[in-house]
This record gives sequence, C-alpha cells and structure tokens, in this order.
Amino acid sequence: MIKMPYLLFLGDAVDQLAVKVGQGIKDWRSEQSIGQLRLAECNADLGLPDLTLEQGLEKGAKTLVISVANRGGLLSYAWKEVLIDALNQGYDLASGLHNRLSDDSDLVTVANQNDRQLHDVRVPSVKFPIANGKKRSGKRVLGVGTDCSIGKMYTGLALHKEMNSRGMKSTFRSTGQTGILISGDGIPLDAIVADFMSGAVEWLTPSNDDDHWDIIEGQGSLFHVSYSGVTLALIHGGQPDALILCHEPTRQTMRGLPDYHLPSLKDLRSTALSLARIANPDCQVIGISVNTKHLEDNQYESYLNQIEMKLELPTVDPFRQGAERLVDVLQAMT
Repeated sequence: MIKMPYLLFLGDAVDQLAVKVGQGIKDWRSEQSIGQLRLAECNADLGLPDLTLEQGLEKGAKTLVISVANRGGLLSYAWKEVLIDALNQGYDLASGLHNRLSDDSDLVTVANQNDRQLHDVRVPSVKFPIANGKKRSGKRVLGVGTDCSIGKMYTGLALHKEMNSRGMKSTFRSTGQTGILISGDGIPLDAIVADFMSGAVEWLTPSNDDDHWDIIEGQGSLFHVSYSGVTLALIHGGQPDALILCHEPTRQTMRGLPDYHLPSLKDLRSTALSLARIANPDCQVIGISVNTKHLEDNQYESYLNQIEMKLELPTVDPFRQGAERLVDVLQAMT
C-alpha cells in the first residue's frame, strides 16, 4: 500500500496538462494532498501550498508522488537530487512513469539505506491472459475521447460518485497511473505487452451481478496515432454496454501532435460504436462529457446545449455540473 498523505512533486513541468497526475489526485483526493513541491522551472500550479520537503514532513506527508505525466514517461535527471533528498528525509516515493524508480540504482541504494519504499504503479503485477472475447455478466461503461488527456478519468470518477450516492452497484476500474493512485487498485494498461492488453481488461472487469456497473477508466483516443492501441484494447476487452463521448472544446490539435486536428464528435461516435459492436453488438452511445474548464461561466452552458441539440444525446460537464443525467441513462439500462 502507498502511504498517505501525499506531497505532490511537479518537478519542472512545462505546462498545466503535464501535471495531470497531480491534478487528478488533488481534485479527487484533496484530503490526502498536503501540498506541492515545484522546481524553479515549473510552469504548472495545482493551487496547493508550496512546501519544502521539510515542511511536508511537518504537515504529515508520507509519500512524495511524482505528479508529472511527460511524453514518454521519462524520469528526469533534473529531479534526482530532490528524490534522493526525499528518501534521506524519510519519504517513500511513488511514480507512474514508464521509467521505473526501481531501475535507478542510486534511488534503490538510498531507499534501502533508509528503509524506504519505491512504488512503481505502472509496473504490471499480474500475468495477464490473451483475450477470449467471451460475454460476461454485469454492465460496463467506458469513456472514449476525441483526444488523450481530455477528461475520461474525471468522467468515470464522477459517474462512480453519483452511482454511490444512489446506492447503485458500481466499481471504478482504474487503467492508468493516476487512477491507481486515486483508487488504490487497477492495471497500468499502457505498460502491458500489446497482445495481452485486451486480456488484461477482461481480467479487470470480470462477470458480476446483472445490475452492477464497471466504470472503466478511458485511455488515449482512437484518433491519436500515438495512443490509439490502448483505446481499442479497452473497447474490445471491456465489451462496454455504454460509451460516453469525451471532448475538450478549446483544443485545436491533438496532444503532442501539432499536425493532427481533433475529430468531430460525430466521427468519434460512429467510429467508436462500430468498433465496440464487434465485441458487444448491443453497445450504445448514451451521452457526451465535455471538459469546459477553459470556457467562461457565461459560455459553457450554451456550448453544452448546442452539442446536445446537434447530437441528440445528454451533454454535461460532469465535474462542473455533476453526472446525474448520464447516470439516469445508465440506471435505466439495468
């Protein structure tokens, strides 16, 4: 188990989106987020108190969480001094990067010297099977996006919160590093060998009661040439009964791909649904989740109404408004 509370390390993040790991933890586990630690070059801010390592310990922090999701998931050499200092002062370290903390000999040595733990949440701990495509009982919902880093996890967590408030049977199934750090369980899907990704999702979402919903954390985008494979594994391995389209309206190009523009929601709906019906012919697109963080208060409701009229699907910002209308549809399906 990763010890809480956390001090969130933002390092030298280039922008706000680069600290989506820390943002997710802060938004959904605020009571366990003591503060943030930033290097001088950092261009991101979670709105938490800026603390030194010493101040974090005084406030009760147990683990320094590397809260950056950089391209390629690399452990930066510029962070090493801080990480070693944290281990010497009594912190455990947790990371969702592809570069493992446990592969860095310096960190391993200092951790052993201080009896500290290195948590690599992106390391698979199970030998997953190859997918068999057999139909499973229970219900499953998956968020699919016009881009990556667009609000699919927030959509799932908002659904889970609303379902819990109604007493519905549901489980949030984490598939990425941030979700695992928030929920304490899950699979690091993008670190699993490609042939076993769909099987891992089947393993994560086993047969359940007919009225139980598995809320599968979405990843990547079918339209993102770097990360489409992980999305398709979720669609086929998850066999979702319901899809929710996720979108961020102010983004002009795909994350990290300046030559690629976002697809339309209509294109996303038709593409995702046709692929989902290969594994589950009864799958439906039941609503749209829009990340309106960058729209003003007097803009976002009008935008949501326009999308809803155009696509004739319930359209909400579940973080800003709540997920009630989306859960209404899911509840009617059980």
